[in-house]
Amino acid sequence: MALADQIEPLKQAALADMAAAADLAALEQTKGKWVGPQGQFTGLMKQLGALPREERPAAGKLINAVKGELETALAARRAELELQAALPKEPTDFTLPGRRRTLGKLHPLTQVTDDIVRSFRKIGFVVADGPEIEDDYHCFDALNTPADHPARDTHDTFYLQDQSHSEPETRNSQLLLRTHTSSVQIRVMEKQPPPVRIIVPGRVYRRDNADATHNPTFHQIEGLYVDKGVTAGDLKGTVEFVFRELMGADVKIRFRPHYFSYTEPSFEIDFTSALVKKLGKDWLEIAGCGMVHPAVFETVGYDPEVWTGWAFGFGIERIAMLRYGINDIRLFYENDLRFLRQF
Repeated sequence: MALADQIEPLKQAALADMAAAADLAALEQTKGKWVGPQGQFTGLMKQLGALPREERPAAGKLINAVKGELETALAARRAELELQAALPKEPTDFTLPGRRRTLGKLHPLTQVTDDIVRSFRKIGFVVADGPEIEDDYHCFDALNTPADHPARDTHDTFYLQDQSHSEPETRNSQLLLRTHTSSVQIRVMEKQPPPVRIIVPGRVYRRDNADATHNPTFHQIEGLYVDKGVTAGDLKGTVEFVFRELMGADVKIRFRPHYFSYTEPSFEIDFTSALVKKLGKDWLEIAGCGMVHPAVFETVGYDPEVWTGWAFGFGIERIAMLRYGINDIRLFYENDLRFLRQF
């Protein structure tokens, strides 16, 4: 039989084999049988050399055209079989209601932070941010913290050592993980003239052993207000407003004298409410605060004879624990969904 007469019967046989392939594996075998390296149509191409020279172009063109048809048929059959393989093995009732995707929730610390920010925004404060890797100057020196202050010791603060130095850097250039968000108030006052009205939520670090009430990493929020004629009365009014927003309208606040190097006078803030009474206590310490020390103003270039201001800071975990009745701070960081779904 002439070569040209063999092409059409082989084509029909190949198409029949493809249609009969029951799965993708069978289809791959069919492909190899007909158009693979050892396939029958490949064999026809090898027979072209035996034809007279004038017949070879037409025969080669015909073989290539049929191979193209078979490749197209292979692709179509493969798509059909892939769709069949993707369909469920068991009958599916597509009229049943679909499965809703589970929506995530904000972490309880994020919820409390958002509530605090929302309360401050009501009275004109804006949110500021700063680096968690700080230097000694912004974290201590500019905040009037003396060189022998316990907070500057390595047993209290995480210092970072430059790997290019064999010895620790000098204290004045030493980097550290910030121990409070108060360093951001320095950065803000360095960049803008008064008045200033900011809050600074963020993560801070201290060398504490993890237990029910302490963690080496926790969250703090700092408030700073600087203007002409600012008094401790403004401070107390702001604190009362914010804590009543967060903890309930029955909250009462009291100030106790204290010492902080960057405020003068300085106070500890206690609060009481029905919640505190349920805990069997009269008052609970909640924050530290005070009027900004004149030395801090002089460091950032503010005239302490013209400008006054106050600052206060408190732990966000502390608020969340009181608000939700949580007795172990470590629960916030374990990411146990049984705990987190309650909020």
